[in-house]
Amino acid sequence: MEHVRIEDVDSWMSPASAKRPLSNALGAEDVTINHYELAPGESFAFGYHQHEGQEEVFYVLEGTATFEAGEPRRGSESASEDGEVRVAQGEAVRFAPGEWQQGTNETDERVVALAIGAPAEMGETTILRECEDCGERTEQAVQPTEDKDALVTVCQDCGAETGRFD
Repeated sequence: MEHVRIEDVDSWMSPASAKRPLSNALGAEDVTINHYELAPGESFAFGYHQHEGQEEVFYVLEGTATFEAGEPRRGSESASEDGEVRVAQGEAVRFAPGEWQQGTNETDERVVALAIGAPAEMGETTILRECEDCGERTEQAVQPTEDKDALVTVCQDCGAETGRFD
């Protein structure tokens, strides 16, 4: 048995105020568990994305998160085929392997949630973000800055930096 206090788990750099990898701290091998805290306007992920080989469940502990889901449409950061769903405190949402998704905090209150993914190995993750230079959503890579003090998303089509996350 392993036991941890969430406050004792170091947060990783991400688009969220806090992303604590509980599965690492607990030594879990077959499931990924992350504890998130999102301030208003923040996101769980670096962009609209899909995990090729992992299903993912989000359980909202506090606040209300908005999830965009479905096949992405080109040219708009917030438009998808399926639309949006709001997931409030005490509610959960599941995304199948390969299903496009992005969760954000569009309220004025903090969002706290658990993300549970299985299997732990997610396979390839594809990330899309709006690239101003290309004028549409493009595939992105996430990489550290030269000083390793932040992560940036970079358009795979033109090389433009599309986001910075400290």
